[in-house]
Amino acid sequence: MSLQVENLEKNMAKLTIEVSAEEFEAAMDKAYHKNKGKINIQGFRKGKAPRAMIEKMYGAGIFYEDAANSIIPGAYEKAADECELEIVSQPEIDVVQIEKGKSFIFTATVAVRPEVTLGDYKGLEVEKQDAKVTEEDVTKELDRVREQNSRTITVDDRPIQDGDLTVIDFEGFVDGVAFEGGKGEDYPLTIGSHSFIDTFEEQLIGKNLDEDVEVNVTFPEEYHAKELAGKPATFKVKIKEIKVKELPELDDDFAQDVSEFETLKEYKEDVQKHLEERKAEEAKKAKEEAVVLKAVENATMEIPDPMVESQVRQMADEFAQRVQSQGLSIEQYFQFTGLDAKKFLETLRPQALQRIQTRLVLEEIVKAENIEATEEDIEKEIEDMAAMYKMEVEKLKGLLGDNEREQIALDMAVQKAVDLIVDSAVEA
Repeated sequence: MSLQVENLEKNMAKLTIEVSAEEFEAAMDKAYHKNKGKINIQGFRKGKAPRAMIEKMYGAGIFYEDAANSIIPGAYEKAADECELEIVSQPEIDVVQIEKGKSFIFTATVAVRPEVTLGDYKGLEVEKQDAKVTEEDVTKELDRVREQNSRTITVDDRPIQDGDLTVIDFEGFVDGVAFEGGKGEDYPLTIGSHSFIDTFEEQLIGKNLDEDVEVNVTFPEEYHAKELAGKPATFKVKIKEIKVKELPELDDDFAQDVSEFETLKEYKEDVQKHLEERKAEEAKKAKEEAVVLKAVENATMEIPDPMVESQVRQMADEFAQRVQSQGLSIEQYFQFTGLDAKKFLETLRPQALQRIQTRLVLEEIVKAENIEATEEDIEKEIEDMAAMYKMEVEKLKGLLGDNEREQIALDMAVQKAVDLIVDSAVEA
């Protein structure tokens, strides 16, 4: 195999990889043996036709695709190791030459890790974060706990009000024709939640139990179902239940029910204490984010688009896994939010770019400050990981290879870089 490397603009590179004619011929023969059982040639039993006969009948290129697919992964991996570039994206493959009896040539266009020029990152001035807990904060927290401990009461002597919990049947029509996905039975709907489009929920306010209601709405122009986007629709709605939440009284009995304290006064003091701890932690995190953001803004770098695309795909996969853990498919999530895959990926781009820039800058600070994680640091981190995963430390160590240990060490060094620039920052 031979390799040529061409550096392109915007931190891109093109690897031109040439595989010998002999190796390509071996891949062709492998492709023949893989596929010959699927090919019928008159005069031969299935799977017994010679390769030359098949190529004469169907053309020499019949095995090109399988041969190329068997060669490219290994050849690219070898080239990526040899080229000494820090590749940060999946390759874009283009076949340059594929012909029987000749060498096989293809290119792999990749993004490479961009160089970072640091600006100021020590002594940065950031706004002082407010960690004070007010009486209003305490009241909001108490109301949240009351909400959690509320009970639901059925209402049958008044019409629907904002905030009520309802159960409805509905069917939607556009131009008098029912549309797919527009029908539901025994559907729980909280009035004011804005989980339905346009003014659907508001039009139910003032309506009574068992009443048949006609609701007129207009689908958003950017609605995920293109055939409905921007169109007026009519929903026929049957109100089957009206319920309201009843909150517990804020007294000593409430405190005893939801906590270990006997009096409301003691419980409020404990709530105040925990809110102070939470706000202090939030203020610390906000300061950290502000300092890191300034360090990133002060640095210069050019991020290649494929690097951002790879990060977007990774973030999308992580999000899909989180959604699935809550019992929803990503398709259902798109349906409920009105997003589609393209729009969703686009919303991730700014965050993906920010994540890449932040990591690059912090890793550059690690180099500039010669920051390292000690063996003691790494051992402690592995012990903490084992405790989190409820595993024996030695068993976890056995699962970690050199690459995993190096990644742990780098992650810890990056956190030390964060601590360094945060500790040197000035709050104004």
